[in-house]
Amino acid sequence: MCSLFGLIDYQNALTTRQKNRILQVLGKECEVRGTDATGIAYNFGGSIKVYKRPLAAHKLKFHVPNGVSVVMGHTRLATQGRPADNFNNHPWSTGTFALAHNGVLWNDRALRQTENLPDTHIQTDSYVAVQLLEQQKTLDFTTISAMAEKIQGSFVFTLLDRDDNLFFVRGDNPLAIFDFDGFYLYASTEEILRQAMRKLRLHHREAIHTKEGDILKIDRTGQCSLGHFNPNHSMEHFWRHPRFRMLSWFDEVDEPAAIDGQTDLLIQTAKSMGVSEDEVLALLDLGYDPCEIEELLYNPALLHEAAAELLCAYY
Repeated sequence: MCSLFGLIDYQNALTTRQKNRILQVLGKECEVRGTDATGIAYNFGGSIKVYKRPLAAHKLKFHVPNGVSVVMGHTRLATQGRPADNFNNHPWSTGTFALAHNGVLWNDRALRQTENLPDTHIQTDSYVAVQLLEQQKTLDFTTISAMAEKIQGSFVFTLLDRDDNLFFVRGDNPLAIFDFDGFYLYASTEEILRQAMRKLRLHHREAIHTKEGDILKIDRTGQCSLGHFNPNHSMEHFWRHPRFRMLSWFDEVDEPAAIDGQTDLLIQTAKSMGVSEDEVLALLDLGYDPCEIEELLYNPALLHEAAAELLCAYY
């Protein structure tokens, strides 16, 4: 569970001081989804700059320079790779683009072998997305779609290129983007965004909606364009189909609708915390009851380890 956040000032509506204030408040609100590390990326002086530290957002002071219009941020709850090693923290920059990720990827190790990706000292699952895009030598809807279709897991990616185009790659994790008539703000959940708005005393004009499989590009002028990818559902095994699920904790529930309702509630709660539907259903099939899974949601490293045993068996 991590959080994405950031801004796009497409009409130069904000002063530098206002941008830094917004980033500070947004970052602090994102701490509900991760405090192990915080980072931002932006274009300045002809190159992408990354500032990140293994610290909670409230312990950092953001100071983006004058003239910066687009900032991409991330707060991290570590599941793989030590936050103390700052190279494991988001965002990462290749020089041509920067990437941040909310979610967990299952097949990163397999992709490193099948796609002949180079060895790296970076230990996070997310970094495989950077390597897949680097192989393509360019960043556009086609190459981003190809990357997203190879990935298995839960995700939303943000990608910033050197022309201040910001891409949102929407998997099954949450994302909220609001237009304030001159600038956009975004965060991983609408709750985070609205909480920040209250503290900043801001009122948005409209929400920008995305769904799983969308690639939304917002350029420096605020223009939106949309691409698509086919989500990788190759892990649709028996636990994804109600008629094959083990009953265990449903034994005392007579109505199938009640069973599905309880499952859906657990899945939606898990998704809001960056845990995929496949993980929840796999754990149910392994014999975990909903209360145990709920406890694991607050210890994602243990949850991912438990789910990986069954998920990896079906790769």
